Amino acid sequence: MKTNLILLMLTLVFSLNAQSLLDELESQEEPIIDYVEATFKGSRIINGHSVITRKKGAFEFLIAHRFGRLNTGAYELFGIDNANVRFGFEYGLDDRLTLGFGRNSFEKTYDGFLKWALLRQQKGKRNIPVSVTWFSSLAWKSLRDPATDKLPEFSTTLSYVHQLFIAQKVNKNFSWQISPSVVHFNFVEAGQSNVLPLVGLAARHKIGPRISINAEYFLRLAASDEPATNYNPIAIGVDIETGGHVFQLQLTNARSMVEKGFLRETTGDFFSGDIHFGFNLTRVF
Repeated sequence: MKTNLILLMLTLVFSLNAQSLLDELESQEEPIIDYVEATFKGSRIINGHSVITRKKGAFEFLIAHRFGRLNTGAYELFGIDNANVRFGFEYGLDDRLTLGFGRNSFEKTYDGFLKWALLRQQKGKRNIPVSVTWFSSLAWKSLRDPATDKLPEFSTTLSYVHQLFIAQKVNKNFSWQISPSVVHFNFVEAGQSNVLPLVGLAARHKIGPRISINAEYFLRLAASDEPATNYNPIAIGVDIETGGHVFQLQLTNARSMVEKGFLRETTGDFFSGDIHFGFNLTRVF
């Protein structure tokens, strides 16, 4: 009986010491960083970029189409006869830095861009409520002058766009993004400013495991000297995940698929029916 009592006491002492040691070890462990993933499914929401950057070593090939206006009627097959396309290539130098290049048949425009993730939404060791990404692009309009059939002076065909993407994944179904932006044209018509500031608003809502509805709007903040035929770009779309692909269908009043084009040169009035059907198809390798 005495032996059993001694063994019981030793067992209790050992258990208490082991638990104390375990608690001490756990208190010394590094807090876990829980990064929020898939704020948006693709690198683009609709026309504009999302806060998402490519993973290190990932290569993305993107084909984007925009057809003519739906209100052109049956003769133009509701815009299908006036399609234009952009081929894009994006590569992740690391998880935070993406480089991209593309060519849009509309105005024969070449563009290159850099995308840098400054902050990532996270919980745990640090609580950061939003993701923040910087975006800069350069575009060259290589369309020849129809009067001379020659390229204009190179410097006059360049334009630049800078944007700051601030986004939050509120829950598993809903994300939003705000995008302060500025567009600079080297050459503008008399009376116009070279610089146009804008702010973009966008949201994504999942309605199924592989389907979401997206919306996007850019408001021009100083458009008083812009052509009266230009409008704020609006777009609504659907994202469909198909395994390795993301298929995006959209309706928008913007025809260009380059930032300088859809931000500053959208000539369609969405609410008058000047709507283009289009799609983006992406494949990540």
